[in-house]
Amino acid sequence: MKALSVKQPFAWLIVAGFKDIENRSWSTNYRGTVLIHATQKPDREMMEDLGPFCKAAGVPVPEIVNGAIIGQVDIVDCVTDDGSEWFDGPYGWVLDNPVEFTEPIPAKGALGLWEWKL
Repeated sequence: MKALSVKQPFAWLIVAGFKDIENRSWSTNYRGTVLIHATQKPDREMMEDLGPFCKAAGVPVPEIVNGAIIGQVDIVDCVTDDGSEWFDGPYGWVLDNPVEFTEPIPAKGALGLWEWKL
């Protein structure tokens, strides 16, 4: 199965259904389900914004897990423009059907779309 490594808290925002687009510097023709891997190192600046974001969204602040597969999502399109608040390009991978796993799966990530092997 394909996997994509994403820094926290963006990985959680994806699998929790808040972030509907993933920005990348390259396009993809891949369409289908991908596992979301939370990288070992988070985005420190965005981690500081997570508490206020959760409060505004009316959800509890999650326990952030790093270095693990935390869920899955479907890539349904790749665009160069989008009305999503999350889009800042140059390419946006449009995401749908997010699923947050109840038990993270420890894993080392990789660049690009990579193959997860059990």
